[in-house]
Amino acid sequence: MASGQLMNKTDDKFDSADPQERFLRLLACYEPVLRAFVRGLLPPTADADEVMQEVSLVAWRKFGNLEDPSLFPRWACVIARYEVLKYRRAHARDRLMLDEDIMTKLAEESLEELPRREQQLRALDRCLEKLPSKRRELVLQAYAPEGSIRDLAARTGRTEGALYQLLARIRLGLLRCVERSLAQEIP
Repeated sequence: MASGQLMNKTDDKFDSADPQERFLRLLACYEPVLRAFVRGLLPPTADADEVMQEVSLVAWRKFGNLEDPSLFPRWACVIARYEVLKYRRAHARDRLMLDEDIMTKLAEESLEELPRREQQLRALDRCLEKLPSKRRELVLQAYAPEGSIRDLAARTGRTEGALYQLLARIRLGLLRCVERSLAQEIP
């Protein structure tokens, strides 16, 4: 049910004279929306419950500034966004930093692998060229930085699941093609 529909069905409940009751009703009504919003902004391992507690506390403290209860979901999502940013900043400091020697070793290994990566990319380009044009365009659109599977599925008249399956088959074919190509290059 859309949040607007929730609000329309229960408007009278949100008109309570008691601000605490009004806040609790709004929070209870929109908590699933807020939680989904928070989870969408956090990495999978983050503690959404911790962030939701902070969102609730900050929203309660600032609730007196909200003039129109119908704006609660948007208003609370703005608060949630700031709380997620605060959470991410606080936990970014917790990351372990790699020792400089390890960083140097990783950089050296990456440089050593560079010629092999270039070979793989050239082979992939050749294999992409061998694909039928419609499949090649589909792959390029699916992996474009601004692309999304949902949008591409809608544009091509496929379900997301069907598109994922088709892309998996194309990727497998490309992998086999790249492997054959690389095997032929090795003396």
